Amino acid sequence: MPSFERDSQRIVIAGASSLLGAELKSLLEESKFAGWDFRLVDEEVAAGTLTEAGGEPAVIQPVEEGSFEKARLVFFTGSPAFVERNLESAIRAERAGTIVFDFTGKFETKDCAPSPYFPKLDDFWGSRAPSSSESHSVAGSHHWIISSAGVAATSLSFGLRNLGLKKLTVIFFRPVSEAGRAGIEELESQSGQLLSCQNIGQPVFDTQVAFNLLERYGPASRQSLDAARNALRAEVSECVQNQGAVMPSIQVVHAPAFYGMTFAASAELDPGLADAASVANACKSSGFSVQGEMDPGPNNVSVAGETSIQLGIPQSDPLNYGTWWFWGAADNIRLPAWNAVKLAEKLV
Repeated sequence: MPSFERDSQRIVIAGASSLLGAELKSLLEESKFAGWDFRLVDEEVAAGTLTEAGGEPAVIQPVEEGSFEKARLVFFTGSPAFVERNLESAIRAERAGTIVFDFTGKFETKDCAPSPYFPKLDDFWGSRAPSSSESHSVAGSHHWIISSAGVAATSLSFGLRNLGLKKLTVIFFRPVSEAGRAGIEELESQSGQLLSCQNIGQPVFDTQVAFNLLERYGPASRQSLDAARNALRAEVSECVQNQGAVMPSIQVVHAPAFYGMTFAASAELDPGLADAASVANACKSSGFSVQGEMDPGPNNVSVAGETSIQLGIPQSDPLNYGTWWFWGAADNIRLPAWNAVKLAEKLV
């Protein structure tokens, strides 16, 4: 491998104008990668946007031939379609030694499927990530950074399996930030318009998302809850399949919230193994931050800026012996970005 690939300090954030891209850049600049050469690229529509990188003014560029050349690290933070459009260029970079991080699971080659990652998955599967002394051996690898919802569902499945888990059902409440800045602006605009008794605009979701829970968006919307469900199910399946864990039943619905992925879960456990203490300890051991009796409980506001998934005190169902209920929340932007930076620090 040419020396520049080992010694290069170039980082490319592909999808830099997205909420995730901006959060990732901020975290990278506070990490061991502070001072590295940041290259910001994105869709044509975002090209020319003025931002900053490393404390200096920077302009987001369109993806062109050679955008990923000589990069030590490439992070794909854009849409799945954006990843697929730039797959060939990224594959060439990977073959030259670049380490690729993808948040969509769409970076897949004929020879190699993406390797799913979040920190506790190493414990669930057995340690897989090489140490920094082995970093040369992972040059040219690509990693699938699991979403906050995927982390929650997978962690519940693995965490509860020693308590005789028979069935796990999780409903995720999707905030509009999953649709990017345009989604946030539409919820904000609709909220104000409805309170002022005005007709609402709905170019993003093609329906009323303010003050409303939904299981689907309007037919003209480019956002799809069906696609979100299918992507999440595929993500969790990749993490739990052939690992001795129960595949959760997953539903995703729209919630009129700006940020924060919240969820409700129901688990059928062995009554002979599960009590309040053992269930709470199992959740803590699998990476959740379990709230105390005096805490207000996880919510969209409490998880803002947090890098762990908050979980309320598990509650047993008094009418169904062995059934337990869970309520949790996670920062849907910061958590995956944080996990990606931690993995990059481990590999480089």
